[in-house]
Amino acid sequence: MNLPASVFAGISGLGFLSFILGIHNVKYARPDGIIKQVGFLWAANWIFVFMVFLPLFLAFVAELVISWKYEERPRLVRSGDLDESWPSWEHVIDASSYSFWAVFLICLLFAGIVQWIGVCLVPLIKGGGNYAIDWGKLAIVRSEIISVPMEAVFTGLAYLYMCLCFYLFFAGLILLYAIVDDLWKIGQASKNRQEMDFQRDLNDVGFWVIRSVFRCTVLGVLIATVMKLQSSYLASNGMNIVTWLVSDLSSVLYQHADVGSRFSYRLPTHYSSLLVAISTCVVFLYGTIRLDVGSRFQVSLWRMSAIMTLLVASYVLTDAFPGFSILLGVGVLLAIYGLIDPGLGRGRASELGNHQRVS
Repeated sequence: MNLPASVFAGISGLGFLSFILGIHNVKYARPDGIIKQVGFLWAANWIFVFMVFLPLFLAFVAELVISWKYEERPRLVRSGDLDESWPSWEHVIDASSYSFWAVFLICLLFAGIVQWIGVCLVPLIKGGGNYAIDWGKLAIVRSEIISVPMEAVFTGLAYLYMCLCFYLFFAGLILLYAIVDDLWKIGQASKNRQEMDFQRDLNDVGFWVIRSVFRCTVLGVLIATVMKLQSSYLASNGMNIVTWLVSDLSSVLYQHADVGSRFSYRLPTHYSSLLVAISTCVVFLYGTIRLDVGSRFQVSLWRMSAIMTLLVASYVLTDAFPGFSILLGVGVLLAIYGLIDPGLGRGRASELGNHQRVS
């Protein structure tokens, strides 16, 4: 719980700091006359991502890694008659050290420093830029609330926190990939063993792993969706993100005026959210192909794939047409169901025995 608690504590600290600075709940009049809520505590891509989705993601990854390292992997290595020269889990992680360092540098330099300079610091100093006004650029239009130097310091802390959190996110994806690849290699090295018990254990562990990967993938796509949703809201006519979604829903039910985007902005969050969505889906796709669990748990795998397809569709179609909130709501409900019951009605047979886990 150390990493999830640290992420939660970080966003809580930023929330308290925004309250002290007075930018937690702020409205401003856009040039076209639309009143927008741009307070820090109203930014869904910060509050929901770092207070809910990312801590859950890290908790699920940690649970999977600990169980794999200390329980499942040693048991499969022993039952597969693999000799002592078989690489340890520490060796597997050491082999991925380049990937961890590459992700860390990219997150620090581009997601942190470069993005902060380009999206926040330069507009604050020059007083312009074709970016939507949000809590990070309030000093441009509401200088009576916060000064440019204070805004620069706060946004610098926030972007530093964000880039470190996204490093943890992508590091978690690397760990998921490493577990899937490690399990596949164990199965390949032990494929000459035809005992039914061993093959059943191998299939059950494979399904357990893919369930955990599915949970993490659901949270990854939700993170990408919330990021895109917030940037789409800033370009929309909604006064705050809640009324914007309600208005979109009512536009379909009552056929009143379109509430889609009315102002043209540069939206870098669209690109970063796409990277998050693609990365998480690639790991899930790799796991389903490598572990080949569909032959044994076909119904559950099809249900997982259907939920993922709907979630990806809701992400892609966010703010694409009037009534997109209906698709989004259905996707969120199915995502919650998938997180609660990742087996989707079909669990491991061995969980009824000595290796029980909390779903």
